[in-house]
Amino acid sequence: MKTLLSLLLILSPLAVSTVAHAGDYDDLDAPDSSRRGSKAPKAKKGNEARASRQALENEIVREIERGLYAKSTVGTTIYLGNLGNTMDPGTTTVFTLGKDFHDTATDSMAWEVSLYQGLHNGLDYSQQGQISTQGYPPALLHQGDSRSFMAMAAYEYSTYPSRRVGLGVRAGGGVMIVPLLMEASHYQTDVVVGAWRGTSSAIHDGIHPVGFAGPTFEYYTKLSHFSVGVDADVMYAVGMDLGLTAAGYLKYTF
Repeated sequence: MKTLLSLLLILSPLAVSTVAHAGDYDDLDAPDSSRRGSKAPKAKKGNEARASRQALENEIVREIERGLYAKSTVGTTIYLGNLGNTMDPGTTTVFTLGKDFHDTATDSMAWEVSLYQGLHNGLDYSQQGQISTQGYPPALLHQGDSRSFMAMAAYEYSTYPSRRVGLGVRAGGGVMIVPLLMEASHYQTDVVVGAWRGTSSAIHDGIHPVGFAGPTFEYYTKLSHFSVGVDADVMYAVGMDLGLTAAGYLKYTF
């Protein structure tokens, strides 16, 4: 019995050591001094140890993907000038396709194409007709509750102060339409001729060129292919007004 106990006491440190090595891992987001398992096994030396380390890093870093991506965005758009007096801040939804065409450890560049939809509650058209006689620009008269659609293209440049955080700027342009949500005959007779005394709205009459620019923030999650972020853009729609859009997004990189 004493012999058996002595044998167990001798073998127990070996078992603990084996379990400890099996649980080691590398956390590439942690500082070098706090990484566990950073030492290669003694049996691996020189090129073999470096190759093993590189293989491990490649496997973990691949959870951050760049390339072709899709973004789903929800936020708000606020008009900052005269149009803001008759159109409330609204909900903006955006679907985007893009691609990182330049990608290094410290920066990236991408192109994007997007479809926007904006929903705004607005002042009743009859009340707008009354305030237009008090100096409100007649060209900014609109039907009231409105829906806008935009097709946009953008360029984005981002830099990476840390492995999972991207800070960048965006700039782009496109076109906007604000279609009528009422019968065209009713709009002409009761709105344009009646409430607006013959003034036709420039907002509903045509296509509006749009330009925008602003910062972007992105965080690459530990769920491979997925990142989240925030875009904030100042935009100007010709024939309408200066606006501000702020939105959060979920991005999937293929």
